[in-house]
Amino acid sequence: MSSQQNPAPETTNPAGPRPRRLTYAAVLCALEGLALFVGGVWMLVLGVTGDGDRRQQAVTAGITVLVLALLPLLAARGLLLRRSWSRGPAVITQIMALPVAYSLLQADSVAIPAGIALAVVAVLALVLLVNPATTRDLGIKGPGRARETEQQ
Repeated sequence: MSSQQNPAPETTNPAGPRPRRLTYAAVLCALEGLALFVGGVWMLVLGVTGDGDRRQQAVTAGITVLVLALLPLLAARGLLLRRSWSRGPAVITQIMALPVAYSLLQADSVAIPAGIALAVVAVLALVLLVNPATTRDLGIKGPGRARETEQQ
């Protein structure tokens, strides 16, 4: 069987210790996922107990936020298990968090500290996730390296 017919496992070195940067990135993603989950439950509860005019909108928004919470939670689990696919959803989550943080920073309310916290978490997680060492630890190969491996 060739290497194309028998794909390599998704983990790079499951026996070795997990690098700290992967653990930190996973924790940051999990925190974002938990915050989204709590926000979704809160929106859902407000929608169910609220007035009838906006009930459907609030319930739909709450369910949407609950489903969106799955993305960073699954990415966090994948990062902890050193799955190469997990970096994509984790990076997407951070990129989506930056405009949300910016809009929170534009508010004249208590949302400003939340915007600052979200921006710091998103930037820190992005730095951890795009680090070349993280890419290597997850077994992600660049475009040129995939061909080199096939030729050998």
